[in-house]
Amino acid sequence: MSSENALREEICDVGRSLYQRGYTVGTAGNISARLDDGWLITPTDACLGRLDPAAIAKVNLAGEWISGDKPSKTLALHRQVYDRNSSVGGVVHTHSTHLVALTLACVWLEEDILPALTPYQVMKVGHIPLIGYQRPGSPLVAEQVAELANRVRGVMLERLGPVVWESSVSKASYLLEELEETAKLWLMTDPKPEPLDQQALTELREVFGARW
Repeated sequence: MSSENALREEICDVGRSLYQRGYTVGTAGNISARLDDGWLITPTDACLGRLDPAAIAKVNLAGEWISGDKPSKTLALHRQVYDRNSSVGGVVHTHSTHLVALTLACVWLEEDILPALTPYQVMKVGHIPLIGYQRPGSPLVAEQVAELANRVRGVMLERLGPVVWESSVSKASYLLEELEETAKLWLMTDPKPEPLDQQALTELREVFGARW
């Protein structure tokens, strides 16, 4: 596992990159990373484009805030992911425009917000279920995420945005970007394209180990 200082810098770098390219705006979104002795998580109401490595909150394994600024109100959600999936090293949540728009317009299915449109969506993202609207930081959302954390790589919070997880913060951000761009493709096409067929999906599973 990377050193704590390196993880703090990675969180800042990823936050800045996402902010500069419009994947998050204002003080929306949060990022966390796993430590041997707890977690790092961006502070509540922090702008991801202007993070200070020293101000990132540190929380111990008991969930107690021990340093940095006050942790994000979504801490409970992040902890559910880490507690149920030992392979997760980073979690990223944004209010990405096209994904939020998708929940306003109508997702494809509640268990799969988008059909299998592109090979990289299938390979890198996989199934993303919808979680019905609850207020930001609601413990009910954390409970629902707990049931899914070891079966998918992310969820979509209705009217709020995606929460995705991977082995590192950077890899989680790549997953989020792929998901957001797929939502953009889906919303901008009319008529809607057909999903990849079963032969294509089988080939992606067999050749690349896709989870679809």
